[in-house]
Amino acid sequence: MSYQPIENYGVIGDLCTVALVGMNGSIDFMCLPEFDSPSVFAALLDHRRGGRFQLAPLLDGARQRQLYLPGTCVLLTRFLATTGIAEVSDFMPVEDAEGEHNVVRRAKTVRGEVRFRMLCQPRVDYARESPAAEHTPDGVRFVASGNHPIALHLRASVPLRIEAGAAVAEFTLRADESASFVLEQIRPGEDSPSAAPDYVADAFKRTVNFWRRWLGRSSYQGRWREMVNRSALTLKLLTSRPHGSIVASPTFGLPEEVGGQRNWDYRYTWIRDASFT
Repeated sequence: MSYQPIENYGVIGDLCTVALVGMNGSIDFMCLPEFDSPSVFAALLDHRRGGRFQLAPLLDGARQRQLYLPGTCVLLTRFLATTGIAEVSDFMPVEDAEGEHNVVRRAKTVRGEVRFRMLCQPRVDYARESPAAEHTPDGVRFVASGNHPIALHLRASVPLRIEAGAAVAEFTLRADESASFVLEQIRPGEDSPSAAPDYVADAFKRTVNFWRRWLGRSSYQGRWREMVNRSALTLKLLTSRPHGSIVASPTFGLPEEVGGQRNWDYRYTWIRDASFT
């Protein structure tokens, strides 16, 4: 895989961290559990070793579109081809319980019969460690025990296999059929809320309601309302719920210009910049 233009990424988040989702269906950047935590996926910076969470249809010549469900931070990536139409929806539930961080991904066929491929390849601690992968009754668990110990669990509605330390699935969906994947940070001895049979549907409703309730507090009725609302939602995504501060950017290591030297870590709050928002 090659690098995507930066404008090809949408953002989802849970007010503790964010994930960048490419128009090719790949989550190429995410830090857990906080904005300033070490990365879990960083193919945005190193497409060979950085790690990614890919979910996309195998449609030759598909055109791609990305949009948000109106009034929310639920991201939809659509793939349109003569042989079929597919959609991948992504969101991170804003959970009340401290320490719960989930990425929910759902693949759906809109028209035709479409084959999909999923690859979940975490590379933790800024890609310095490949966590050990092992099967569980309903998915794959990734455990890293180095400088940044973390455990992740990928729960899926389709069979998974392990290849070179990554979870892989290939499956076919007919029109209106869907498959779901939930990647969550787990802690030993704790029950996982995503194990509930209706978790994905319930989390989707809760996430949509959270963002629409928050946006409903806005009284703005002026010009470019849709763009103003989207800007407000994006700025809210960059705000830490536990601390109340807003990060300048959720990323690190990206140059101000290609080939430049100013490759700063912007996962900080600048008082000046935060005051503008």
